Amino acid sequence: MATVGKDLSQYDKSSLPDATNMRIGIVVSEWNDNITENLFKGAQETLLDCGIDAQSIFRMNVPGSFELIYGCKNMQHTSYPVKNSKLRKDLDAIIAIGNVIRGETAHFDFVCQGVTSGIKDLNLNSSRIPVIFCVLTDDTHAQSVARSGGVHGNKGSEAAVAAIKMAAIKQKF
Repeated sequence: MATVGKDLSQYDKSSLPDATNMRIGIVVSEWNDNITENLFKGAQETLLDCGIDAQSIFRMNVPGSFELIYGCKNMQHTSYPVKNSKLRKDLDAIIAIGNVIRGETAHFDFVCQGVTSGIKDLNLNSSRIPVIFCVLTDDTHAQSVARSGGVHGNKGSEAAVAAIKMAAIKQKF
């Protein structure tokens, strides 16, 4: 198991790029909201801790994990207000937060494959704004709890760190 012995919330802030002027979008699935809200909190707390202003974090809710793709695509093609200005700018990165728990049918496989492929396609084909995959695809609810603020930390925090790093890469080009 990839998370055994690893705390998903740990990061070395001093090794991260300067994030103070970054603008991050977060698309959150409402399905399994007890998990996705914890992932959102982990991401938000990390972004704030790394110097991103609360007014530079933009949230959109979507019904389920499959709808994350559409939400992220819309965020990629929308400009957002700049703090204390009449200007609007694109985002520097987007985090897609969702949770799919294996059930008794093949639905799990279809949703996981679709979301994974959709977010990959957004990164390859859509815009210059990177989309970070923060969709827990676990066998049990307990596994999701462990990765959304439980014993393994918070995958939302890990996704926020990835968003900062990818936004810095984007800013170089």
